[in-house]
Amino acid sequence: MEKEDALHALAALGQETRLDVFRLLVKAGKEGMTAGAIADALNVRPNTLSTHLAALSRSGLAKAERDGRSIHYSADLTTMQYLVTYLLQDCCGGNPDLCAPIANLASGKKSKAEVH
Repeated sequence: MEKEDALHALAALGQETRLDVFRLLVKAGKEGMTAGAIADALNVRPNTLSTHLAALSRSGLAKAERDGRSIHYSADLTTMQYLVTYLLQDCCGGNPDLCAPIANLASGKKSKAEVH
């Protein structure tokens, strides 16, 4: 991922409604959700939601797929993985053991501090 792409993705997520939409789409999984279902779930007006979905789509964090008359939106987790990788690329000065707590969080494992 290039710096400019990372900046676009971070800017898209840097707005409350767009962050809520992205997190909802992550929870929805591969099936995604229609714009109407997203609007209902987040209590957002459809015209406002359209603007947010467009911003997420432009940044590569969401993708739209037509299904008949409906459009299903889903989170593009590949872009999110590239973003996180970009942010952590030079993490820990070449000592990957220092990044283990981040990997554990992602996998749902508890850190040593949480276990004790």
